[in-house]
Amino acid sequence: MTRRTDRLGEQFREEISKLIQKGLKDPRVSTLASITRVDITEDLSYAKALVSVMGSDKEKRDTLVGLNNSAGFIRGVLGKALKIFKVPELKFVLDENLEHAMHIEEILAELKQKGEL
Repeated sequence: MTRRTDRLGEQFREEISKLIQKGLKDPRVSTLASITRVDITEDLSYAKALVSVMGSDKEKRDTLVGLNNSAGFIRGVLGKALKIFKVPELKFVLDENLEHAMHIEEILAELKQKGEL
């Protein structure tokens, strides 16, 4: 990624996060979802938004489906908010890094409690 796509990805992350917190009209999208990162291709044709969702597997699935179904609307909002002509096609993907880190923390805490660490 270039500086331009990095900067644009950060702006996308902020704007999409605002939209989620304000509440999209899709009831499947959890307000406990957060956009952790947006990767944009060099030619600005595709963007992959990594989404972290706190909740059950069903809530995670529903949130991803809701966001992907709302991608066209979100693209329109991004184009107006950022005043850009070409808005990349959006794809929302589950980011499990936070859950993985929390799991590792739990394991380390257990080992520490047992005196093995």
